[in-house]
Amino acid sequence: MISTATSITFFAYLIFLLVIGILAYKKTNTTSDYILGGRQMGPAVTALSVGASDMSGWLLLGLPGAIYLSGLSEAWIGIGLVLGAWINWHLVAKRLRIYTEFTRDSLTLPDYLETRFGDSGVLRLVAASTILLFFIFYTSSGLVGGAILFEQVFNLDYTTALMVGSAIIVSYTFVGGYFAVSWTDFFQGILMLIALLLVPAVVFLGNDAPAQTLEPGMLDLLPEELSALAIISLMAWGLGYFGQPHILARFMAIGKVEDLPRSRRIAMSWMLISLLGALATGLAGVIHFNGGALDNAETVFIELSRVLFNPWIAGFLVAAILSAIMSTIDSQLLVCSSVVTEDFYKKWLRPNADDREKVMVGRLTVLAVAVIATLIALDPQTSVLGLVSYAWAGFGAAFGPVILLSLYWHGFSRTGAIATIITGAATVVIWKPLSGGLFDLYEILPGFLMATLAGVLFSQLAPPSHQIRQQHAEFERML
Repeated sequence: MISTATSITFFAYLIFLLVIGILAYKKTNTTSDYILGGRQMGPAVTALSVGASDMSGWLLLGLPGAIYLSGLSEAWIGIGLVLGAWINWHLVAKRLRIYTEFTRDSLTLPDYLETRFGDSGVLRLVAASTILLFFIFYTSSGLVGGAILFEQVFNLDYTTALMVGSAIIVSYTFVGGYFAVSWTDFFQGILMLIALLLVPAVVFLGNDAPAQTLEPGMLDLLPEELSALAIISLMAWGLGYFGQPHILARFMAIGKVEDLPRSRRIAMSWMLISLLGALATGLAGVIHFNGGALDNAETVFIELSRVLFNPWIAGFLVAAILSAIMSTIDSQLLVCSSVVTEDFYKKWLRPNADDREKVMVGRLTVLAVAVIATLIALDPQTSVLGLVSYAWAGFGAAFGPVILLSLYWHGFSRTGAIATIITGAATVVIWKPLSGGLFDLYEILPGFLMATLAGVLFSQLAPPSHQIRQQHAEFERML
C-alpha cells in the first residue's frame, strides 16, 4: 500500500496539470487554437510534446520490464524507434508544417489530404474514419493501463481507478485543448526524463547497492535465440512514426519552420537519454533484486521507486509513470476531437459554423470519445489491450506511405491516396491473426510496403490533374 506522503505528492502533481488546463483555457479562442495551438508552439514544447505523447507507459513499464527479464536483446525496438523518429524529423517535419499551412491552413491530416489532392470528400472521409476507429481503441487501451496502475499503486478497485484516471485526463484536455495538452506533455516529458535517470543512478552509484554482477547474457544484443526475423520486426516499429496523427500534429503546430532543427535536436536528445535510462532501469532491477523474479516484471520501476526513495520523492516517480500514460491519451483524445470537428461536423453538417461553436463541438467530442473508450475499458481483460501494437501498425501502414508520397511525389493522385490508406489498413488487419514463418513478421512492415505499392500503382492508373501537379510544384518552390 502506498504511503500518505507519496499520495500527497502524487495528487499535488495532478492538481498542477489541471491548473495548466485552466490557464490554457484563457488562450483558446479559435478552432486553430484548440486543435493546433494557433501554430505558435515553441521548439522546446514541441520537442518534449512529441516525445511524451509518443512513448507512453511503455517507456517506464514495458521496456524496463522486458530488459529485466531478457536483457539488452530487447533493446532492438528502441533502436528502431530512435532511427524512425530521427528520419521522421528530417523527412516529414518541415515539409508537413509548410504544406499544411500552404493548403488553406489545414488543421488535420484528412483536411490536408483533401486539399492536397483536390478531393470532393471521399478521401477525407476514408482518412477521418480510419483515424477515429483506431484511436478509440488505442485510447481505451491506454485507459486500461492507467487504471491498472492506479489499482496497484493506490489499492483501488479497477472500476474506480479507471474512472479517476479518465476524469483527470479528460478534464484538462476538455478545457485547454492543444495548449493544455502540449504544456502538460512538456512538464511530463521533463518528469519522465528525471525519473529514468534518477532510479538507475541510485542503484549503480549508491554505496549500499548490492554487489550483484550481471550475467554476460544480459548484456548481449545478439543472443543465439534471437532470429533475424525477430530483429527486423522489432526495428520495423520505427516505420510507425511516419503515420501517427498525434505525432504529426506536433510538426503542424510549431510556430516557426526555422525552429524545427532546434526542436529536433531537443526531441532526439530527450528520446535517446530516456531510452538509455529505461534500459538502465531494467538492468538496475536485476542488480538490486539480486536476480529474484518480481511477480510482474513491468513493475520493476515502481518497486525500485518504493524501496530506494523516501515517500515524498516516490510520489513524483509514480507520477512520472502516469504522466507517460496520460501524455499519450490526451494527444489521442485531441486528435479524435479535431477529426470530428473539422472532418465530420464542419465538412458535412455545419460548414458555416463559427469558431466558438466548433471549439465547443471539439470539447464535447473529447468527452464523448473518452466515455466510449472508458466503456470499452471497463473489462481489464478486454482484448483492446493487445491493440497498442496493432493500432501503431495500422496508423503506420495506412498513413505513413500516404504522407511521404504526398510530400515528395508530384505524380501521387487522389485515387492513389485512397488506395494507400485502404491497402495499408487492410493488410495489417489480415496479417495480424496469421502466424508461422514469414507471418511472424510485425504487420507494419508488409502493410507499409503493400500500401506504398498500391499508391504507386493506382496513381499510374489514375494520375493527378495538371492543377494538382502545379500546386505541388509551387510547394516545392516554396521550400
